[in-house]
Amino acid sequence: MDIHSSEKHISNAGFEELFRAHYKALYAYACTIIRDADQADDIVQNVFFKLWQKKDELSIVQSVKAYLYRSVYNESMNYLKHQQVKTAHKEYSMKTGKLTDATAGNKLIGKELELKIAAALRLLPEQCRTIFQMSRFQNLKYREIAIQLHISVKTVENQMGKALKIMRTQLAEYLPILIIIILACRNEI
Repeated sequence: MDIHSSEKHISNAGFEELFRAHYKALYAYACTIIRDADQADDIVQNVFFKLWQKKDELSIVQSVKAYLYRSVYNESMNYLKHQQVKTAHKEYSMKTGKLTDATAGNKLIGKELELKIAAALRLLPEQCRTIFQMSRFQNLKYREIAIQLHISVKTVENQMGKALKIMRTQLAEYLPILIIIILACRNEI
């Protein structure tokens, strides 16, 4: 069953047919990626649920089968990335002996992280630090920074590369917690 234009939508009967025709193979595919039968079932169910939700507005240019496999792959990768973040956070918590529960612990980590970021920023050469701060804290584009500082965009790119390398090195031990903080901030929005 191929859908090539937005005029063709998946009917209820067509949806059931798709589900019956592809569920087992998609489930097996998800199992090979994530190696968890229960989660593979949830992933495939979620793909079909999203397809059902969007069935009236969805326009699939490729084959439906290819679309379903790509969707299962993407859902599986998202699940694995989420598991990696959870594992990194758990390992970090066990290494430092800190409980992830308390907001006081989160504030302490946040304060410690702020101090480390400030220290890492101080290690940057002046122009490099200025460019980094304009990019990351003022959300300016490289071109805007270049115009304000009367330098080339290439210089901005080089200085940002240098700044990011130094910051990554200085904050390497905090990367797992930074990921968790970023994800937590996204969930609060």
